[in-house]
Amino acid sequence: MGRLGTVDPSSYSQPDLITTEHSVLNWKVDFAATKLQGSVVHRFNVLSSNLEKILLDVRDINVTNATLLAGGSELPINYFISDPVNDIGQKLTLELPAGTAKGSLNVRIDYETSSSASGLQWLNPTQTLGKQHPYMFSQCQAIHARSVVPCQDTPAVKFTYDAVIEHPTELTALMSAIIDKKQPGKTHFKQEVPIPAYLVAIAIGRLVSRPLGENSNVWAEEAIVDACAEEFSETATMLKTASDLCGPYVWKQYDLLVMPPSFPFGGMENPCLTFVTPTLLAGDKSLADVVAHEIAHSWTGNLVTNKNFEHFWLNEGFTVFVESKIVGRMQGAKELDFKMLSNLTDLQECLRTQLSGTPELTKLVVDLSNCGPDDAFSSVPYIKGSTFLRYLEDLLGGPTVFEPFLRDYLKKYAYKSIETNDFKSALYDYFKDTEQKDQLSVVDWDLWLTSEGMPPILPKFDESLSNVTTGLAKLWSNETVSKLSDNSDIKQTISIHQLIDFLGKLIESKDIVDLNEDKIELLESTYKLKQSKNAEVRFRLNRLIIRARLLGRLEEIIEFANSNFRMKFCRPIYRDLAAWPEAKPAAIRNFVKVKDQMMTVCSHTIEKDLGLKTI
Repeated sequence: MGRLGTVDPSSYSQPDLITTEHSVLNWKVDFAATKLQGSVVHRFNVLSSNLEKILLDVRDINVTNATLLAGGSELPINYFISDPVNDIGQKLTLELPAGTAKGSLNVRIDYETSSSASGLQWLNPTQTLGKQHPYMFSQCQAIHARSVVPCQDTPAVKFTYDAVIEHPTELTALMSAIIDKKQPGKTHFKQEVPIPAYLVAIAIGRLVSRPLGENSNVWAEEAIVDACAEEFSETATMLKTASDLCGPYVWKQYDLLVMPPSFPFGGMENPCLTFVTPTLLAGDKSLADVVAHEIAHSWTGNLVTNKNFEHFWLNEGFTVFVESKIVGRMQGAKELDFKMLSNLTDLQECLRTQLSGTPELTKLVVDLSNCGPDDAFSSVPYIKGSTFLRYLEDLLGGPTVFEPFLRDYLKKYAYKSIETNDFKSALYDYFKDTEQKDQLSVVDWDLWLTSEGMPPILPKFDESLSNVTTGLAKLWSNETVSKLSDNSDIKQTISIHQLIDFLGKLIESKDIVDLNEDKIELLESTYKLKQSKNAEVRFRLNRLIIRARLLGRLEEIIEFANSNFRMKFCRPIYRDLAAWPEAKPAAIRNFVKVKDQMMTVCSHTIEKDLGLKTI
């Protein structure tokens, strides 16, 4: 495919020549046709004299008109759409009049989305909890905003937006913005903080809310909203802790929307309205750390944004780093270190499986010239990135030295989009007149940014909680069932997070003695795994059942895979099934049956995992 643009390899837009400053969205939501119909008015800032054309990103969008708005008059302009590039989209070219000057320029585009837009998910009533009303939601990261609105779909460009949404009167419309005005069947929104296109978000359904704090609510369908409010009751504390770390919260509102099970991610940091997966509802708040992660994005990612997805670690590595600090302040330093060590177990598994054939994608800064961001998505930027930051923090003198720098960095680049070199220059600039300056000369930037595999240097962590899980994993992998039954060590009390980590380490064990039905049943009874509501526990149990090749429990495995389409869970399950010859045909049959219920980002990657698609 090659690089589509000089600023962003995955976008045709030319932010060095023209940038979007403000967009006005007018959408009518058509559930029958599964389309958004309407228009967008973009106010551009033209940076180049005599600009001849505007290039925007689209994907399967039907444009009906393009109009230049100037001084009260409307001038139709020519437009054309290029042939599609697989998994990327198309180029919309808008021809401008000769002599277009620098400065402000307003263009209206009338259009409708495809009925199968990659960034939209439409659920019929039977797919919802209430079973009475349809539901729709968006997921625009990384490059799916172009399937929802013609735009400069690159994080290099940030803009404010207003929106007017027409929708069925009995349904509630929510967006990544503040509700400005509500009328029957029509909701007005305003987002006054500039955001990249991937943070434009919408959800419409039969939704109700419960308060979580002064400027915070949780939204969900009626059947689960009270359970959601209980599960996420610590949200206000997390938000306060994050503000103490990172600086003022600029987005006014922080709401959560608990999504249907087909939502492909653990969470999505849409401003003012974080989307979260229902798989977080464990009943004991044990998975609510995902909310800490999404809250952290309010600064790292949403306020300071990667310029393109080759530098995705600037979004996600920083966010995991801040998330772990929120956990540390709320639960203690041991839990912080245990969390970071557990992340490294997950990274090891990702490198061994998902990225085994693409070592170039295990670098911290990747080359996306011939690879879409969806295909490059992995835990590398999250975990390798946060490990690098912890290494720098320890090198420079610990949290008391590094946290003031973090606040300064976030203030310096607030409302901007940056690359790794910008972070590096901020770091050197901050410490240039301090005793830490010499320590920075030790950092091998090339090693950290371009080496493949695990982090080149592992910081020193408190391993007390992790040693317990390592010991248990060794015990269960090395001992027979009869010896384990008589061993009191397996009865020791461990936390839910230790249980998750232990199961993950057991999966990573090279050899497991006697991995059969008896061992799985002993594991289940010892740790009450069958009774667990915790999706992370159930996910790891199912992977161990696959590894034990228990064909009689295949139905149970597929039932879990169908219970949610969160990619963190369903992709490894399908990958494991694909490597099990007796189970692979059933896995493919099931996938074909349910793939239309998945979002494109999920079905597209699982097709590759199953070997059904190669490009």
